[in-house]
Amino acid sequence: MDIVLQILYTVLVLGALIFVHELGHFIAAKACGVRVTEFALGMGPAILKKQGKETLYALRLFPIGGYCAMTGEDEEIKDDPKAMRNKPVWMRMIIVVAGSVMNLLLGLILVAIIVCFSNIPSTTVAQFDENATSVACGLQVDDEIIAINGNKISDYTDMATELSRCYNEDTVSLTVLRDGQQIILQNVTFPTEQIDEGLSYPMLDFLVYRAKKTPGVVLRQIFLQTGSYITSVVNGLVDMISGRVSLKYVSGPVGISSVISEAASYGILSLLSIGALISVNLGVMNMLPLPALDGGRFLCLIIEAILRRPIPAKVEGIIHAAGLVLLLGLMIIIAFKDIFFPIY
Repeated sequence: MDIVLQILYTVLVLGALIFVHELGHFIAAKACGVRVTEFALGMGPAILKKQGKETLYALRLFPIGGYCAMTGEDEEIKDDPKAMRNKPVWMRMIIVVAGSVMNLLLGLILVAIIVCFSNIPSTTVAQFDENATSVACGLQVDDEIIAINGNKISDYTDMATELSRCYNEDTVSLTVLRDGQQIILQNVTFPTEQIDEGLSYPMLDFLVYRAKKTPGVVLRQIFLQTGSYITSVVNGLVDMISGRVSLKYVSGPVGISSVISEAASYGILSLLSIGALISVNLGVMNMLPLPALDGGRFLCLIIEAILRRPIPAKVEGIIHAAGLVLLLGLMIIIAFKDIFFPIY
């Protein structure tokens, strides 16, 4: 029964995020006068479909993606004003980025719901845990943490995220605001969380005060927390590329499924929180300048704008097709790793 619920939660969450992403492309394409031939959720044979005036709306069997197919997206069709490649570059740019923009917007909306229905934690120390180690290193109650290892802290999410990036570090540097003055505390020790053999990171060993919920504070927290999610995705990507953390910690749908299921067990706000993080992740990662991703298509459009002539449709099609094959291969490898060598 647990596995059934896990699959159900995963299909609902990822399905909703993919739907919103493709809806962004759909709305932008329609607004720019591009013909959308099919709007599909899922892959494989259609289990439900309805033919509109010019668009086929379909729900397909396998819940592993979706697409918004447009006339002239990957081929040159002359004398068709509704073909995508016949539209100005700026219009095509809007269509390409619209999916990621919708995911970021959804992340913002989900964060807004979470913030409105939960307490807002500050970054000011209220009480230490019973076995806290940081207190022996000079940290005090009422200290407001404003930086970790020199990196600015804007909210509680920033604080937790920055600590989670201190891989295998025994101590960290804290900049705190105490009685109106900035104080730098060197070599502050926290308890560590072991993620895997050879990889751990510090954990907070204190509670913080709740922030007073005023309209201004709520609005500020919504944007700060969404920004923290975006930053955490970018930092995670940088850490992988730089080699600070191994690529084996990348998770695919199988690993994400476990995380979604665990979040659901803690309640709706926890599920919305992981949904917001994944939505932001999807928005950011899709704009990486790699073939088959929206960012790869956007890069081609930038090149076209600079050269003032389009990249031949066949050439661009081959590039994106090759990228798609590599991407699918990577997804299979990650799925294999998540199933047989899980790290969560």
